[in-house]
Amino acid sequence: MGAGVPEPRGGAQIVSKPLSANDQAVKTLADDLWKEMLAHSPIWGTFLGIEVNDGALDDTSDAARLRDRAMWEKYSKAAKAIGDDGLDIEWKITRDLISVGGSIAIEKDDHRMDLLSSVDHMDGVQTMLPQIVTFQDAKTPEKFAKLVSRLKAFPKFMDEAIARVHEAEKRGLVASKISTERLIVQLEGLMAIPTAQSPIVTAANVAGDAERAELEKIVAEYVDPQIKRYYEAVSGSYRTKAREVPGLCSAPNGAELYKVAIRSWTGLQLDPKELHEIGLQEWADIQEEMKVISTKLGFGGSIDKLRDAAESDPTNVAASKEALIVRIKEDIERGYAEAGKVFGRFPKAGCDVKAVEDFKEKDAPAAYYFSPAADGSRPGTYYVNGYDLPSRFLHALAPTTYHEAIPGHHFQIALEMELEFLPDLRKHASHLAGNAYVEGWGLYSERLADELGLYRNEMERFGMLQGQAHRAARLVVDTGLHAFGWDRDKGVAFMESVGLPRTDAEIETDRYIAWPAQALCYKVGQRAIQRTRAAIEKRDGDKFDIKSFHDHAIGHGQIPLPVFEAEMPNWVKPKA
Repeated sequence: MGAGVPEPRGGAQIVSKPLSANDQAVKTLADDLWKEMLAHSPIWGTFLGIEVNDGALDDTSDAARLRDRAMWEKYSKAAKAIGDDGLDIEWKITRDLISVGGSIAIEKDDHRMDLLSSVDHMDGVQTMLPQIVTFQDAKTPEKFAKLVSRLKAFPKFMDEAIARVHEAEKRGLVASKISTERLIVQLEGLMAIPTAQSPIVTAANVAGDAERAELEKIVAEYVDPQIKRYYEAVSGSYRTKAREVPGLCSAPNGAELYKVAIRSWTGLQLDPKELHEIGLQEWADIQEEMKVISTKLGFGGSIDKLRDAAESDPTNVAASKEALIVRIKEDIERGYAEAGKVFGRFPKAGCDVKAVEDFKEKDAPAAYYFSPAADGSRPGTYYVNGYDLPSRFLHALAPTTYHEAIPGHHFQIALEMELEFLPDLRKHASHLAGNAYVEGWGLYSERLADELGLYRNEMERFGMLQGQAHRAARLVVDTGLHAFGWDRDKGVAFMESVGLPRTDAEIETDRYIAWPAQALCYKVGQRAIQRTRAAIEKRDGDKFDIKSFHDHAIGHGQIPLPVFEAEMPNWVKPKA
């Protein structure tokens, strides 16, 4: 588990109960759905550490899309037919996940959201194989043969991807010019890499040089020509039709598409104007907190002077990517050391730290997290971006670590995968009803780290507030782009105004352009968690049990926010 990592411990354990008839009906439904979903996506299985069919890629043909739609129609209808009688709350959550997740999937298909994402510089088909090879074990001859088989399936996979590009162009459901141009540059970079240096060849988990040499031949024959085909499809007439106005408001039926995106990401029906106003108010409130620190540190309450001091300090930048990772590992150990004050339970899985791969770091966010393998064979992984290292200020690094690792995503997601009373569908696929809970937990954890005294000094606390302001700005910029027609420059300028370096402001704005409404999850979720905690604290007074609150907050898996707010007061009891 790594130095400084405590052994997993108990606390606020959720006790399994005998199943009622309706509980069993939901369990059967969830188990059957999970099996179908895994069978339909062997790639997802690999990322989860579950070997389903490691020799295949997903079928993404139009026939497969219609198959998936029929699956969701069947399971959603069956879930809605199960009544509340005798239904335990955990199985009610599972039933509603199937129902809501199914309705969201069907609604996305109604609007062909898959066509909008056929060009995606953030997480498109061009990133898939380099990611797969870092997760897929190919060290034995049998497993290596599966990886080879998977690579040889890439031409058919790309036939389907390119067909979606052409269909998107035909329907006008094209990406923004910003995303299209970023993708084209990314593809040009990939095509310029000699095959021997391909991330697929260099990063694969294979036995030795002979296998790597074989991979080089396979990549040259089956992968490189497909990347070129994809490049030609995107850089041709598609490129000329990409949307000049970057937001969804410029797409056919754009306002409705944005509503679908908001529901898909948050699980809620939210008003863009109201979200925009909330973001502006949160930003104003956070500025007042920043002014207090500025005054403390002798800058007269000026946020700009405080920020200039932070960004001009040569000791506030890591000397190398390796030094950046060392610093992060120190913060993870600090987080583990203090977390026992407010958590009764710890996950079994450790948390590894890696740099974002060179081939995609220019377009990647500052940090992100991958869950552990379902069987415990791989730890959780926190990826940190070392691109343009002089802009990666150390005072802002710690809050990112507490968001992504301890007590943020790693605690929540790794523990979720270990909850034996949950069906696999809840452990691995709760995002089907939105991501606001999980991203809200990450953002809540940045504030929790402050409560725990984890920040080394006031400048790191300022970095935490910059992160909070950044997420408030996401509400403003995402809605500004997609609902109100902002151009890219206005989005970048607003992100810079809340303290992001130019490089990150551009990457972040382009991310919001590529993933409409994803940026809304953070503040929407954090506000719900904070609101729920405040209500229980008010109810319980000095008998408020902070460990019980946190153990239950992450002890039931990802939960739709309305259920979280309704059920947490029932789960969290006052201290005796």
